[in-house]
Amino acid sequence: MRERIVERYELTENGEIIIDVSVRNIEDLYDNFDKRAHSFKKDLNQDLVKYLIDSILEIEKEKFIIRFNLESQTQTDSVERLKNSIKNFFIYLQELESKKMKEMILASSVFFIMGLLIASVSVPMNQSDFIKTNMAFAVIAEGLTVAAWVSLWESLATFLIKWMPYKKKIFLYGRIANAKIECNFGKL
Repeated sequence: MRERIVERYELTENGEIIIDVSVRNIEDLYDNFDKRAHSFKKDLNQDLVKYLIDSILEIEKEKFIIRFNLESQTQTDSVERLKNSIKNFFIYLQELESKKMKEMILASSVFFIMGLLIASVSVPMNQSDFIKTNMAFAVIAEGLTVAAWVSLWESLATFLIKWMPYKKKIFLYGRIANAKIECNFGKL
């Protein structure tokens, strides 16, 4: 199966997979909402972003280049701006994912501390002799124990499981940001 996926792509002389993108002109690669912005500050067309992400996910860890096929010759500075745009946009996405991961880890740390604090209160309450005679006190102590375990579980689940998708996206966006980019003119 893996070989069939890789066979769908053209390869360079060095064996790198070529991810082809064909457009009429460079402006087609940018989002229409910010036409007045400078090229290197524009958002990329979301269809392009999705295509690049899906392609890189499909080829997994294989080496690749991104080749833009443009209908007509453009200025050299436009090609450089395109390369910078791709790099800057995916670095931006990488930074956003890093920020989300840090926020998630911070929230997880807060849950962990809260769980420990609640457990430090509930354990002595559950060992108290007063719990045997007072039903309300017993219910509160048991509720605090459950709350402590839920808080600790949420924290541990985040540390053990939930951070991995963020790390994968950060790595993916970094691969795209640092990809080799080529442009062909007059080939659509």
